[in-house]
Amino acid sequence: MRYFYIAIGILSLGMFSSVYISPEHFPYVGLIPFFIPVVWLLNLLLLCIAILSWRKSAFIPLIVLLIGYRFVAITFQLNPKIESTEPTIDVLSYNAHLFDYKRRVTGGPFDPNVFKWIQDHPAGVKVFQEFYNDETSSSRNALKILGDDMGLEYSYQVIDGNPEKRSYGLAIFSKYPILNEGKIFDNQKSNGAIFADILVNQDTIRIYNSHLESMKIDSDLLENIEGVRDNYRQTLGKLHRGSLTRSRQLKVLVEHIRFSPHPVILLGDLNEVPYSYTYFKLSESLVNAFEEAGRGFGFTYNRILFFLRIDHIFSSPELKAVDFKTHREVDYSDHYPVSASFNFE
Repeated sequence: MRYFYIAIGILSLGMFSSVYISPEHFPYVGLIPFFIPVVWLLNLLLLCIAILSWRKSAFIPLIVLLIGYRFVAITFQLNPKIESTEPTIDVLSYNAHLFDYKRRVTGGPFDPNVFKWIQDHPAGVKVFQEFYNDETSSSRNALKILGDDMGLEYSYQVIDGNPEKRSYGLAIFSKYPILNEGKIFDNQKSNGAIFADILVNQDTIRIYNSHLESMKIDSDLLENIEGVRDNYRQTLGKLHRGSLTRSRQLKVLVEHIRFSPHPVILLGDLNEVPYSYTYFKLSESLVNAFEEAGRGFGFTYNRILFFLRIDHIFSSPELKAVDFKTHREVDYSDHYPVSASFNFE
């Protein structure tokens, strides 16, 4: 029995270490982290069995659980609610699904309440992925509705379409002056990364809005056992190709952040769960707002794979997160918005 415990322990540690290996260097390593919660729970079960059986081998899963404790912290948090006495920088990130998710799913009319919710949210900085703008329609002119009408400055990077008619891309809206802006990369489809330097009082903060390569998984095909059985190979292939592309995009993004002359806040749909190379690579220099101020699981995906947290907010260490929320009451997209509040330390 002890050899079984040792084998599971070695396997678990190998899987834990996979988050430090780029998918560019080891084929399919990007798929391994999806199983990390399973092996962590397996070790917890083995520990309980060993303790109840008075087995000396209980120390093996115990050591594994202690080494893998970080995976608990990035999965579930019980941070106390902090009432900040200092002014905060409030930010919001939303993969808006072209502001048209409900119509696409139900076939009903466009719901303008999505714009009202965004307008009413108090965040001073709001960033959007899969942002859609229609200059020919007063009800779908998002730049006017969310920017001009609200007195906000904005930076909009068109990925596809005609900016004078209909287009979509990435957008940053700010109640603070925008001093500088730029594009980091885009793949001419729906993904990319942009930045904007904003002036907050006398300080400049660099805001990153990033939408890394999508998983491109049709979750509707995975709603039942038959769908999983028929599509698992195709799904694994998409996960592998997606993780490989994201690791290449991440390299460009991390290098850009490294040379930022200002503290940064990185927001966006990274299409990566916390048990991933991308998440751990960003955590080397940035702090995740959910870990610092979140509560619960913070799942952000509004589809059958509801247990995914793929929308993230990171910041430089000198920016202290005092609040983090996943707005699960807002169902205008296949993603839930996430928001955070920061103090300067």
